[in-house]
Amino acid sequence: MQKITYASLGALGEDFHHAFENALKHVEEKLGRTYPLFIKGSQKKARNGTFEDVCPFDTRRVLGKFQLANREETRQAISAAKAAFNEWRELGWPQRISFLRKASELMTERQFRLAALLSFEVGKNRFEAIAEVSESIDLINYYCDQMERNRGYELPLSSSATEKTKSVLKPYGVWAVIAPFNFPLALATGMAAGAMAAGNTVVFKAASDTPWSGFALNEIMREAGLPIGVFNFLTGSGAEIGEEFTTNPDVDGLIFTGSRAVGTRILQSFCAGRYPRPCITEMGGKNPAIIMPSADLEDAAEGVLRSAFGMGGQKCSACSRAYVHKSIYNKFAALLADKTEKRKVGDPLHRDTFLGPLINENAVQTFQKAVRTGQKEGRLVFGGHRMTKGDYAHGYYVEPTIIDNLPRQSRIFQEEFFVPVLALAEIKSLEEAIELANSTDYGLTAGLFSNSESEQDYFFDCIQAGVTYINRAGGATTGAWPGVQSFGGWKASGSSGKSALGPYYVAQFMREQSQTIMKKPAANHPPPQTNRRPALAIA
Repeated sequence: MQKITYASLGALGEDFHHAFENALKHVEEKLGRTYPLFIKGSQKKARNGTFEDVCPFDTRRVLGKFQLANREETRQAISAAKAAFNEWRELGWPQRISFLRKASELMTERQFRLAALLSFEVGKNRFEAIAEVSESIDLINYYCDQMERNRGYELPLSSSATEKTKSVLKPYGVWAVIAPFNFPLALATGMAAGAMAAGNTVVFKAASDTPWSGFALNEIMREAGLPIGVFNFLTGSGAEIGEEFTTNPDVDGLIFTGSRAVGTRILQSFCAGRYPRPCITEMGGKNPAIIMPSADLEDAAEGVLRSAFGMGGQKCSACSRAYVHKSIYNKFAALLADKTEKRKVGDPLHRDTFLGPLINENAVQTFQKAVRTGQKEGRLVFGGHRMTKGDYAHGYYVEPTIIDNLPRQSRIFQEEFFVPVLALAEIKSLEEAIELANSTDYGLTAGLFSNSESEQDYFFDCIQAGVTYINRAGGATTGAWPGVQSFGGWKASGSSGKSALGPYYVAQFMREQSQTIMKKPAANHPPPQTNRRPALAIA
């Protein structure tokens, strides 16, 4: 079967399910193995020993044992990346992207096994899992295409017969890549591929909840033939490895996706050195959907449900707030609750499951705290319980939850919980909804359901979010794709102002150098007259 594409995700048939079932068997045979670090092209055991990666839908199952890298081993990985940088940079962009395109080919060959691994490790249903693998493949190819379209980012500037100038973007050196658990393959792949396509080398730390997905990416990069030291793989304590990343002067750039609290600490620490270093952080969202009277309520309810409860709300783009016009509020709330009740919560390996488990016990406790707050301040419309009986006894299962009648400044409307809890509120106008939508520190994604062109224009003009959607039944605030929707946040949601999946992403991993060559005019020919300012007139 060929690679599943963005366009074909909605029409997966029996061939897909057959291939996925076979991949599940293959992955299951590999459970319980011990996996190494990879530093300078070699396997390495950590001095601090190993930790277990357990299955979130059945914690009795150990997926594998992974190394607890310490700061010294992190320094070794950074040194290996530094030693490999000049060779990798000097290869030139055409050769670099040929290695990365080989990696995308290997991903395509293994797409079902990678997706099955994601179902085991993250608890994604099979459609979410295969979509993540497809996105990973497209991220590599899209970022390689950016280098190719821009010819390595060399741009001629205004020149004359005596002066030739061009702008060149050059890589920084070593980049630390810190990936989250929720999209452990796609986000790690995108961040690392962007950095490496630009000519940097990488030290990649996988999330502690998803080290197996990180190891799978390491194997693909290794088998793609990247020169030794270009891609180094670490697992272990985020605090210990992260501290070395942020303080080591040989780390030239850092990219992180995760919580606002951790991202803010990284920014403050990494940028407090001898001179500024580039630090790209994506730090979550509190994403609103607005539903107006002219909306198709079936599309609106489906779009909000998919965004709020897909993957258990464990997406920085998840819809966690919905502002609904008072004239349609009761009808929308009832329709949303009815649709939510019909979605199956269960084992993500089963083909009819919509919502699998949360990632760990901490996530369950966060869910329970949010529900308690919602019950105290408002009204529980649907859900609200941890599921512990029968097939749910050994997993991190919770019900998708809808809460309303909350105070407008409730923390349920303000804080990112990363769990399947959705707050509903009644609004009188689009202006009121936009004001409420913008009233948080976050600004990642936002959605509107309206068939009024004036309302659509007002929404785009006034919403404070980096990713916006109108009338998207497939996901009110979720579902960005490489080259289709750029994905990046404003305000506390992101630090760079440039988005992943978009046309300006790879350039963030480079810095500009202006190159000017002066030439003497030919003998007996005066220099041409131009309107350009003399070179000495500028600093």
